[in-house]
Amino acid sequence: MPTEYDATEFVDADFIHQSSPAHSVAGGTRAPSREEVDSRVAEAQRKLADLKRAQEELERERAALEEVRRRQTEFQTGRQELIQNLTRGLGLLEEAEFAARRDAEQMNKTVANLRDALVKVRGINEEGWSKEQFNVELTRALTTIENARLEWNGARLKFDVLANENTAQSREAPGRSAAGRPDLTTLSFGQLCKMGLALTWPLAMIALLALGVLVAMLWGPR
Repeated sequence: MPTEYDATEFVDADFIHQSSPAHSVAGGTRAPSREEVDSRVAEAQRKLADLKRAQEELERERAALEEVRRRQTEFQTGRQELIQNLTRGLGLLEEAEFAARRDAEQMNKTVANLRDALVKVRGINEEGWSKEQFNVELTRALTTIENARLEWNGARLKFDVLANENTAQSREAPGRSAAGRPDLTTLSFGQLCKMGLALTWPLAMIALLALGVLVAMLWGPR
């Protein structure tokens, strides 16, 4: 027996559900309005502006941190460099100061010795020597001269200023002697004899004095 006709059997329920206008509005799938688009654009622009400001702030912060790092590096490098330089400089200056004090002490001592030697040399008065004490006084005077010469030579070896002064004098002496020396070919025989006597008599006097001292020592009282 045939069943009764049911009209709902030929109706697609899914098609009716999807094509229903009421469902489309309620489900939110409609196109956005102009106001909604403008609102979203404005929101996006605000977010971009906030991000740009945040980026600029981060750039400034990074620049400040880099400046701090540069100054810290400069501080550490400068401090280490100055510590090394000051330490080395103090060591060199302390060593130089010690050497200068030592040289100053030696110079003061040498000055005192030279002054004492000069007083003794100037104090020799050969005019007051008696005939009986002539040899003794002469020996004493020669000893004083020799001691003074030793002091002078020692000072020249210690201090360059004296050695340089002596070298300068020795360099200037030949020029002065050459400039003031007469032409020997223009002198007479008598003048040559007088010049030879003037040059040799000090040596002859020293030889005679030495001979007298030797004779006095050999023939003196025993």
